[in-house]
Amino acid sequence: MLVSILRQGDFLIASIHTALDDTEMERFRQDVVTRIGQFRSRGVIIDVAALDVIDSFGSRCLADLAHMARFRGAQTVIVGIQPDVAFAIVQLGMDLDVHTTLDLEEGLALLERLTAGSRTGHSAIGVLGDDR
Repeated sequence: MLVSILRQGDFLIASIHTALDDTEMERFRQDVVTRIGQFRSRGVIIDVAALDVIDSFGSRCLADLAHMARFRGAQTVIVGIQPDVAFAIVQLGMDLDVHTTLDLEEGLALLERLTAGSRTGHSAIGVLGDDR
């Protein structure tokens, strides 16, 4: 399993479980944006805690995902950025212009403050794996 996308109430929790190549990152971005509309999500958590490195393309995809989500009416919070990843993002000169928190719980609390959404309610899960 490369990524998972879980619906938690009015929010999506999209977790990246391993490093993604460019094609997988683009598919992840598209799947999240599609599910925002499908579930009428008010917020998205992108959990990158499993990543110990990120390149400029990955950083740009995350920033693009946040902007696309905003156009679809959803706030984005990236959680779990490791110190080395934060350092790389700064060294690459990338400005993600996205809310960040240390962990999932803080991210959900921030989304509840930023939106009128709630983490309680219907849940569903989707998974992208190696079978693509």
